[in-house]
Amino acid sequence: MPRIRVGVGGWTYEPWRDNFYPAKWPHARELEYASRKLSVIEINSTYHGTQKRTSFAKWRDDTPDGFMFTVKASRYATNRGKLAEAGESIERFIGSGIAELGPKLGPLLWQFMPTKRFDADDFEAFLNLLPRAAEGVALRHAMEVRHPSFRSSEYLALARKHCVATVFTDSDEYPTFADVTGDFVYARLMRGRSELPTCYAPDELDAVAACTKVWAAGGEPDAVPRVEPAPAAPAAPRDVFMFFISRAKERAPAGALALIERL
Repeated sequence: MPRIRVGVGGWTYEPWRDNFYPAKWPHARELEYASRKLSVIEINSTYHGTQKRTSFAKWRDDTPDGFMFTVKASRYATNRGKLAEAGESIERFIGSGIAELGPKLGPLLWQFMPTKRFDADDFEAFLNLLPRAAEGVALRHAMEVRHPSFRSSEYLALARKHCVATVFTDSDEYPTFADVTGDFVYARLMRGRSELPTCYAPDELDAVAACTKVWAAGGEPDAVPRVEPAPAAPAAPRDVFMFFISRAKERAPAGALALIERL
């Protein structure tokens, strides 16, 4: 069944030991605790380097049934001049052991540099390299594009052709548009403020919750920026992944918990 999942990026962060984890909670058990309060965590360490297969297996075993991880793909696949030449880096990342997560493996996040412009032929060549399964585990892909040239109908059509999601990046720094291009929604909420106990203000969280429910039901909310008009008819219900991440990271778990409460 389609499901809404709310979480943060990673689980090891010193300030969380003062405002999220219980006092004197063992560092080795932080994933155990976080995965029982949140419903998804984005693994970011995979962006910077290859993780061990045994690590993925341990993370799987340390979390409860129904929990899910999303995994940020290797920067060596996305931070390059010609994406069409990323095949070897993609294969190395996919084969690193992510399939050990099994049913707890959520979408793979492919994050591109802010300087990476949209080139239709090169980007389609990249999408053609993305596998749909790894060691018998189905794969879903989300594109986090960070250059304004991706705010185009040509890009949206290409993403829909390949059934990959486009990340809704709620940010002051990167292009923000929420046109749905895949069969799930992936949002990264990056406007958090440290002075707010729940990362976002209460009315902002109410608005995020309302949008999340519309996405989950198969619709597309009116209150978000778009490139194209929203479709008149809703699609099928879909999975939604919501992350409080980046800015005001020390408040991210509180923001996630506040959104979960509203949902």
